[in-house]
Amino acid sequence: MSGLDLALSGFGVMLVAIFLRVPIGAAMFATGFIGTWIVLGRPSATLSQMKTLTYDTFSSYSLTIVPLFLLMGQFATKSGMSAALFNAASDWLGHRKGGVAMAAVGACAGFGAVCGSSLATASTMGQVALPEMRKRGYSDALSTGVLAAGGTLGILIPPSIILVIYAILTEQNIVKMFIAALLPGLLAAAGYMLTVAIYVRLKPGSGPVAERKPIAARFRNLAKVWPVVVIFALVMGGIAADWNWFKPGVQALFTPTEGAAVGAVATGIYGVATGGLNWQGFLESVLETAQASAMIFFIIFGAQVFNSFLAFTQAPQALAEWVQVQGYAPMTILIAMLACYLIFGCVMDSLSMILLTIPIFFPIIEVLDFGLTLEQTAIWFGILTLIVVEVGLITPPVGMNLFIINQVGRDIPITQTYRGVLPFVASDLVRVVILVAFPAITLWLVGVMF
Repeated sequence: MSGLDLALSGFGVMLVAIFLRVPIGAAMFATGFIGTWIVLGRPSATLSQMKTLTYDTFSSYSLTIVPLFLLMGQFATKSGMSAALFNAASDWLGHRKGGVAMAAVGACAGFGAVCGSSLATASTMGQVALPEMRKRGYSDALSTGVLAAGGTLGILIPPSIILVIYAILTEQNIVKMFIAALLPGLLAAAGYMLTVAIYVRLKPGSGPVAERKPIAARFRNLAKVWPVVVIFALVMGGIAADWNWFKPGVQALFTPTEGAAVGAVATGIYGVATGGLNWQGFLESVLETAQASAMIFFIIFGAQVFNSFLAFTQAPQALAEWVQVQGYAPMTILIAMLACYLIFGCVMDSLSMILLTIPIFFPIIEVLDFGLTLEQTAIWFGILTLIVVEVGLITPPVGMNLFIINQVGRDIPITQTYRGVLPFVASDLVRVVILVAFPAITLWLVGVMF
């Protein structure tokens, strides 16, 4: 059996295990371990390789950014930021047709800027915004659909855990990945708001107009969200802005890891100052961060074992050479990969998809000519991948965000959520087409700042 055949067989066995509900980390580890044993032929060599791989994986300084951003998200969740963001946005937009739903999108975008998790954004904003939207007469379909879609902004608007993992896997600059995600993230929020505007005009009873708030009350609630702006500016400005004017010779105040630590501390201070974060909430945040970090690191280790097996078989390189020989148009191959992500999104979470597919897809992308430099191609492909993975989170029947929102509104039939989210899925697909056709949208800000 050739190396490519062995790799394809292992990949198939792993997918079957995942479909049988074996945890993704365990499935990748077991397949990679057994496959490496078969390739090396000696158990002692395989165990020795596992020892080296474990150290190489978890001694990476870059991985420390993951628990720090997770802790920042936990503090943001418990500090009441979500309610302040939603109230401020609702005051300014609620008197328009579908305005409260648009406010939910804006609040999700703001919360995503300090959270970095799609599921946390969907869950937190759902608890805040869903009761309010239903109280004001919004349809269950629109209410749950817009919140499920808005939750995906948590992994698109930086900081994003998934972008960090992608940057580590492909050896890209984390700061450049964050900057590249900013415009597509804002485009996503604008697209969702436009979708709401169209939806409420096609179905007039789904999004009634709320009472217009006095201008003084609007500014009063708007003033309550300044900490969110300050924290986002502190983290992103500290790691991405050019500070030569302030401190000669220093382009950035923080590394991404230091920025994550500063963001976590700043968010924690905000929570304590507002009374939303008490000692019990602090302990819960630390515990939940530890649990989430352990889960993510186990999946990362399983992926590293499986990727090591692929490296021994030389399968990624063989696939890249095969693609080159076939002469397919680069855009055709890219579209096929993005379609795979849409399919995988129906059965996998976003982190698992990234860890499973990037070691196979990225070597192929590297040899294709899109008229961009290798770094530009890697950044562009990473943002496209993130967006399509995000679509998988809201694609019926098993998008994770749909079930999160359904847990918040337990009396709402899941079929209502399915109907409500479909227009937002269509909005996402239109955005993917735009970003595929015009890479400059993704790369422009990176070019300006670097």
